[in-house]
Amino acid sequence: MGNPNLLPYETIVRATSGEPEAVDEVLQHYSNSYERLQSLVFCASMTPILKKLYSTDEELSAALKRHLVFFNTEGILGAIIQGIVISMEEQKAIGESITDDAITGIKTGLMGPVAGMGDAIIWAAVMPIIFSIFLPFASNGSALGGIMPLILYPLSTIIISYYLIHNGYTLGKKSIVSLLHGGRMKNIIFTANVIGLTMMGALSASYITLSTPLQFSFSGGSTIVLQEVLDLIVPGLLPLAAVFIIYAYLKKKGPHYTKILLTVVIVSIITSLLGIF
Repeated sequence: MGNPNLLPYETIVRATSGEPEAVDEVLQHYSNSYERLQSLVFCASMTPILKKLYSTDEELSAALKRHLVFFNTEGILGAIIQGIVISMEEQKAIGESITDDAITGIKTGLMGPVAGMGDAIIWAAVMPIIFSIFLPFASNGSALGGIMPLILYPLSTIIISYYLIHNGYTLGKKSIVSLLHGGRMKNIIFTANVIGLTMMGALSASYITLSTPLQFSFSGGSTIVLQEVLDLIVPGLLPLAAVFIIYAYLKKKGPHYTKILLTVVIVSIITSLLGIF
């Protein structure tokens, strides 16, 4: 007996050939693809629009197949690409000389730069800032610390996406090109990175606690407490060193968070038993 959660092979074959009903059925079951990444969900979001623009099954089939090619970008700022593509599809539907390659080329050419901007602005600035604002509430046991980020972050990303998709549609492909070639986007990314790093630095200083009980006794009865010496050099030096060690590992080895977490736990236990930290 077959798995009822899997689509019949015949349906997948018909979807590959561009049959609209089969494509709809596939898109309802799968939102992502390891081969083409975000192409399926992008095509699914375009389907209602394409059905309004193209009246024949042949035109609709060709349009759906156009948007089943590889696509991957940052999901929030990537909305501007969809706005541009909608504008181009509309122009193509009314008879303008816009080729399939032109639409695919716009998506392919913009997905990389937009992904870089989205990662720098959304993931490195907007999200950390929102969560860091309410982190003190959570540490004090307030429910606002857990509830408000879950409300404000989705709300802010929806507003940003809504604004970008409408502006992308209104301004067309020139909108993103003007941003990329102008200096404004570089300034926005730089400012977002500075704010995000500042917030991360503040969080590291506030919530990472690391000290050493080591002290050295000398003849004559004098004692040097190592933590006091470190505090005289740079307050919070040990937490800062721990942050930079983890950051250096991330830069060299990549985001292996489980390994980092386990290593921190093991090192903490061993150094605590040895009386180092």
